[in-house]
Amino acid sequence: MTETTPAAASPSAHRRWLVVGAGGMLGADLLARLGDAGADVVGLGRADLDVTDADAVLAAVGGFDVVVNCAAWTAVDDAEVREADAFRVNATGASNLARAAHAAGARLVQVSTDYVFDGAATAPYAEDAPLAPVSAYGRTKAAGEWAVRAQAPDHLIVRTAWLYGAHGGCFPKTMARLGAEKDRLAVVDDQVGQPTWTRDLADLIVRIVEADAPAGTYHGTASGQTSWFGFTRRILASAGLTTPLEPTTSDAFVRPAPRPAYSVLGHDALRAAGVAPIGDWAERWDAAAAEVLGE
Repeated sequence: MTETTPAAASPSAHRRWLVVGAGGMLGADLLARLGDAGADVVGLGRADLDVTDADAVLAAVGGFDVVVNCAAWTAVDDAEVREADAFRVNATGASNLARAAHAAGARLVQVSTDYVFDGAATAPYAEDAPLAPVSAYGRTKAAGEWAVRAQAPDHLIVRTAWLYGAHGGCFPKTMARLGAEKDRLAVVDDQVGQPTWTRDLADLIVRIVEADAPAGTYHGTASGQTSWFGFTRRILASAGLTTPLEPTTSDAFVRPAPRPAYSVLGHDALRAAGVAPIGDWAERWDAAAAEVLGE
């Protein structure tokens, strides 16, 4: 369990925050962002709170003004054969937090995913686009969204995608390592999305709450778009690597869980609430690269 005491006046400092799933990549950056803002924040990791235990969740949430649910089953491929286990964390856990937050009079921020969509779009997904998950992970996260909407009227659902950060394993770290080890790399070029730094997402979550944004669904991804191939090219350049890079298709890397071909999310709801979206993915990667790659 991590706790920070307020040190400076800011909108965040006037609220008591609980970050659930604080041991993960996003949770760690959110704790740091709130600490910098002088917020009164408590972080609970998996060992501190089992989100599938309704009584434990109810006891943990009491006394907080904002509860951010960063806890999730994110092993996308494992979820295909362990969907019930993923459901317990992503749907039942979200339901428990929603009921507890509502009972405590707290605002719940539920972190969700692009996987609630089918990936068949050709223009950025709107916040109110129909949900059509094609994987077990996507189905369990969609169920979590439904539970939050039904049980926590004062909710903020923040969907994100293609996350990377300094506090855990992520695509840029893997590609930089492979680029240093291998003579050449083949990377998928037919999946398009928005690489998003967890520090930027943490900042956006705080800004949405501080803006007293209306209850509803928002998209927390960087602006612009690229493919995994395009992202890798930028990663290798940041790492000072000249490893030959070849584009390939998803058919060359068949995985148990289908990946959305198109994961670009629109940001109209943020703009309507007066909250600026995260900047262009390439500019934000350039700002993040040294920290994420450990240089």
